Amino acid sequence: MQFTSIDFILFFVLFMAVWPLTRRSVRLRWAYLTVASLVFYGWWDWRFLFLIAASGLVDFAAGLAMEAYPRRRTLWLVGSVLANVASLAVFKYLDFFIANFNGLGALLGADWALPAGELILPVGISFYTFQSMSYTIDVYRGQLKPTRSVLQFFAYLALFPQLVAGPIVRASDLLPQLERVRPTTEAERFEGLRLVVYGFFKKMVVADTLAPIVTGAFSGGTVAPDAAYWWLIMAMFAYQIYCDFSGYSDIARGLGRWLGFDFPLNFDHPYIAAGFRDFWTRWHISLSTWFRDYVYVPLGGSRSGAPMGHRNLWITMLVSGLWHGASWTFVLWGAIHAALLSLERLTAWPRRVGALPGGRLAAVALTFAATLVAWVFFRAESLAQAVAVVGRMFSFAGGDTEAVRAVIREHRLAVYLVVAMMLRHLWFGLPLPRGAENETQRSAPVRLGQAVALGALVAACVFMRGPGSAFIYFQF
Repeated sequence: MQFTSIDFILFFVLFMAVWPLTRRSVRLRWAYLTVASLVFYGWWDWRFLFLIAASGLVDFAAGLAMEAYPRRRTLWLVGSVLANVASLAVFKYLDFFIANFNGLGALLGADWALPAGELILPVGISFYTFQSMSYTIDVYRGQLKPTRSVLQFFAYLALFPQLVAGPIVRASDLLPQLERVRPTTEAERFEGLRLVVYGFFKKMVVADTLAPIVTGAFSGGTVAPDAAYWWLIMAMFAYQIYCDFSGYSDIARGLGRWLGFDFPLNFDHPYIAAGFRDFWTRWHISLSTWFRDYVYVPLGGSRSGAPMGHRNLWITMLVSGLWHGASWTFVLWGAIHAALLSLERLTAWPRRVGALPGGRLAAVALTFAATLVAWVFFRAESLAQAVAVVGRMFSFAGGDTEAVRAVIREHRLAVYLVVAMMLRHLWFGLPLPRGAENETQRSAPVRLGQAVALGALVAACVFMRGPGSAFIYFQF
């Protein structure tokens, strides 16, 4: 059930019609959230419900067992982590492992050929698995007391606004919010509206307009020879994936606001980052902080010196790349970011460049250019195609510019949208306001201007929307 579908709009209207009646009891609210969220998730395929239920019950039981039998809490944690990793390995990575195993056999001259599993990838499995794992790890560390209510646990794990594509919410943040029963304020409702409308605009107008152009560029049998063409295509993809994913996060956060929940910020203008450490504090923040807290730091971080710090950084980024998809292109995407982060640690180039006149803008431009090159490996259909595209991007001698002129001529709206998003990022004076609690104290003309702007965005979603497509991160 996609946020942009009529099915979801009807589902949410019906959900909100009953929601105020649950204020009488927190347990009633947990039960209602759980049932509604499972209906939402099962809309794709009812068989997925068995997997999320099994994953959740394992971690719920592990949390209680760690409290009841503290001397064996390591055993319970290992069992929980292994169960979650096994779930990912089977449903997300089994075919990848089989294909590589068969490929290795062919190189060695062996005649084995394991059949592919061809299992359906459950929507959002990577997101809710990581969210569930963080619960048991935090309980093990003593940072969280386990909930004794299975309804509260599943209301946390399966909460439908952020279930399928994040943000990944920690139990320590959301479980306390689930214990409160209170009406939302006017400021919260207005902030929710603003987030939902802007999220719909980013997805339906920007991302869905750019998607066919990018898909067309990568689906052809040949790679266009023009360097400018591929830089333009990758800029389009950069804003396609940003508006697609951050649009989902905005809608999820807005829906959460309407329900009285505060989900963490997941994107903070990533394309104005001056360096890659800065980029990863702005891009998919809930995932980057998850890998920092549950992979990088447990490995030792940089506490054992620079060489071990680089090793741990590389392990974390390679695992992050593999998390995004069962393909060597994703692993290489993670490796490129690891190399860029290591280079930044060794040279401190963002600080050095930033100290020069105009250095901040130069650092942003360099970071954005390198990000576009890395995005090639994320988007390409194959490793060979990725290498060919990168080769074209850096082949500035000669070349036919007709391809890029054709894109600009035939897709003016898409070009304008990319330029507008670039300017919005560079301006940085126009992020979504975070002090929504003061909204009612703002002047009437400001509030009128905001209402007009939201109305314009709604009109754009109706009359300027691109061809509908699934959210990109549903595949992860």
